[in-house]
Amino acid sequence: MVDLSKLSRLREKYGTAAGGDIFDPAFRRVAELVFKDGDRRPAPYAGVPTLLKAPYRPDAPDQPGFGGLDIALIGIPMDLGVTNRSGARFGPRAVRDVERVGPYEHVLRMVPSAVCEIADIGDVPFRSRFDLATCHEDIETFIRRAVDAGVLPLSVGGDHSVSLPILRAIGRDRPVGMIHIDAHCDTGGSFEGCKFHHGGPFRQAVLDGVLDPERTIQIGIRGNSEYLWEFSFESGMTVIHAEEIAELGLGAVIERARAVAGDGPTYVSFDIDSLDPAFAPGTGTPEIGGLTTSEALRLLRGLIDLNIVGGDVVEVAPQYDSTSITAQAGAQMLFELLCLATGAIKSRRGREGDPGSLAPGPRR
Repeated sequence: MVDLSKLSRLREKYGTAAGGDIFDPAFRRVAELVFKDGDRRPAPYAGVPTLLKAPYRPDAPDQPGFGGLDIALIGIPMDLGVTNRSGARFGPRAVRDVERVGPYEHVLRMVPSAVCEIADIGDVPFRSRFDLATCHEDIETFIRRAVDAGVLPLSVGGDHSVSLPILRAIGRDRPVGMIHIDAHCDTGGSFEGCKFHHGGPFRQAVLDGVLDPERTIQIGIRGNSEYLWEFSFESGMTVIHAEEIAELGLGAVIERARAVAGDGPTYVSFDIDSLDPAFAPGTGTPEIGGLTTSEALRLLRGLIDLNIVGGDVVEVAPQYDSTSITAQAGAQMLFELLCLATGAIKSRRGREGDPGSLAPGPRR
């Protein structure tokens, strides 16, 4: 039986209301941040695609103070370090093509664009598409320019070897900790005369003195390569296998990650193959038995308020996925990293009342 008096009240309140007319105080505050120019919104499928629909600012690296940016979204289309299926060079383009991610994070209740100046500054410029060593040099140089300008870099690869030059740029002045979500530890040694492949960036980062293994945790590890990862255990990294997550519970895993990272500067590296292939088939080295997308989201959200200094999403290889769900997952994980970065910047500024950071009121 319809409650006619309730229906009458709803008609009076919402019958002529526009989409941007929000009455709940907490929701209205978010709407005011999102609908800055009225209720007219650009179509998500229109215009030039950028990472997370951020403004496109390829000029920023050449501007004074990096164009006033707080966070730079950067594409790294390079996969010369793969050991299995190539194609992650197309990852940044695929993630840019994803629509309708953000600008509001409903669990953390954040609107990052209301707190920070954020832009997609394009792709790392490479001198050669053939030489892995010079590609790593170009990545390190480019990321270091952002770091020197006080800009927090969030990157989309590309294969996981790109994390090594990024860490060299971010950890040059002091080693950083890392929360690494992956199917593989990526701490292998040299193969066929090359130590810069995507199976070994974090061994090299530790040996280079830019990554602190005691403040590094690797989550979701599984597959047939366990015997290659002894460096993780020898160096003091914390390794949590995929099978252990169900046994421990995600809450305990999150608390362990927060304890390992501590208060120090921390990098977050998210390999898309940490997800089970049912959720992310488009990757070069898939391993069954991985995280669900909801588990990965909860894990990343649990890292809010850590001292994040950079992050990446890597190994999206869209040609192995006819559905585009891998790129969709990659874009959503990038948005979660953006929220973590925004929270860290807000914390460093010490501005507890920033609009758009943690919207007040209960979650519905």
